[in-house]
Amino acid sequence: MFENLTDSLQSTFRNITGRGTLTGKNITDAMEEVRVALLGADVSYGIVEEFIKEATVECLGEDVTKSIKPGQQVIKVVNDHLIKLMGQEDAPLVLDQPLSVIMMVGLHGAGKTTTTAKLAYHFKEQKKKVLVAACDVYRPAAIDQLEALGRDIDVPVFSDRSTPDVVQIADAAYQLAKSQGAKVLILDMAGRLQIDTDMVQELVRVKARLNPQEILLTADSALGQEAVSVASHFNDALDLTGIVLTKMDGDARGGAALAMRKVTGKPIKFITTGEKPQDLERFRPDGMASRILGMGDVVQLVEEAEKHMDENEAKRLEEKMKRETFDLNDFLGQINQMRKMGGFAKILNLIPGGRALKDQIGMAMDDKQINRVEGMIMSMTREEREQPKIINLSRRTRIAKGAGLKVDDVNQLLKRFEMARTMVGGLARGETPNIPGMPGMKATKAKVASKEEKKKKRKLAKKAQKRGRKK
Repeated sequence: MFENLTDSLQSTFRNITGRGTLTGKNITDAMEEVRVALLGADVSYGIVEEFIKEATVECLGEDVTKSIKPGQQVIKVVNDHLIKLMGQEDAPLVLDQPLSVIMMVGLHGAGKTTTTAKLAYHFKEQKKKVLVAACDVYRPAAIDQLEALGRDIDVPVFSDRSTPDVVQIADAAYQLAKSQGAKVLILDMAGRLQIDTDMVQELVRVKARLNPQEILLTADSALGQEAVSVASHFNDALDLTGIVLTKMDGDARGGAALAMRKVTGKPIKFITTGEKPQDLERFRPDGMASRILGMGDVVQLVEEAEKHMDENEAKRLEEKMKRETFDLNDFLGQINQMRKMGGFAKILNLIPGGRALKDQIGMAMDDKQINRVEGMIMSMTREEREQPKIINLSRRTRIAKGAGLKVDDVNQLLKRFEMARTMVGGLARGETPNIPGMPGMKATKAKVASKEEKKKKRKLAKKAQKRGRKK
């Protein structure tokens, strides 16, 4: 979602990190570029002006201008203010009752019902017994949708098609959850195309009856500033406890996500990043700020890895990476692991320098491309996967035919695999990667050019020595 904002900010930081010292003028120029980037991301004008004013004052401070690396200090200032904008600390769910109730509210189309299922799956993974109640009696097929999602994740769904009384349905669901020993009851409340009096009063009555510990607004992050307005209206009526931002994997500009906490005063507790049940992440302001600045989110990466990867297998792969003996069988296994973790694109966004790494490797990280890669590897023999260097032209031709692709596709796969294996091996050994476009890191091409120049100089020196001997 934040790709355009990330690109703009990285361009700004590249310009400023190249300067030995900072002056009032280049700080002002840099902050103007940050202002344009934030406005372009659909952050409201007032919030941007306050952000720039505070960040500029701090950047002009003595600690920054006299820093050994002033450019890096400016990046830190912007990072700190992004965290402040989105909330200084994580805001976990407060569920300390024997049976805790969560109300899910929001407008039509925000992804409320699917988010309800994702939250239920989240509790199931934590070994908590959960019941979901279908309280949307107005939208056609809403109950059917929730029941289908419940079957997919193996979580029970309570529904009552015999009555339109939502308060009665919610109360009956509570009594059932209590009798079954459930720890969490999630109410999927009805949405509307717009906020109206009847909708608000219905929600208020359910709140009064069940006294939920959490009232979470499902907000479509693609709505921009309208999402902020919707959040304000719901908060005024219900006193929200938190927000879940959906569709964070989309191509919207994302300004609403940055401004939601500032405008409502309520924390963002989760974000959704896909359609699968596991595509729900707890929101961490520092992690999101780091992603926006293109520095990845290692904490989230570790959390995802812990969920889906076996510790012994991870150690085995680490050793193979260090020795650069990581083969295509291992790569095939990692494709499946990456899919479980949300796909290559998501993982690269969590790795520091991942976006630049993706550009350097040159691979399209969508599902279609990954399926093609998988098809080529599956067309290889076991020996070929273990020793890619033995794959000559005739073997490449056979592999291409088996995968329904061209020989050039196989050539590109093998070339990129070798590049990736070398780069990942260096990372596993603790070496700094040569990634173009990352502040403070030298590009690979520059190093290669430098080596070539040294070779030429040595050759010239040898020739000069020979001429001197002849004389």
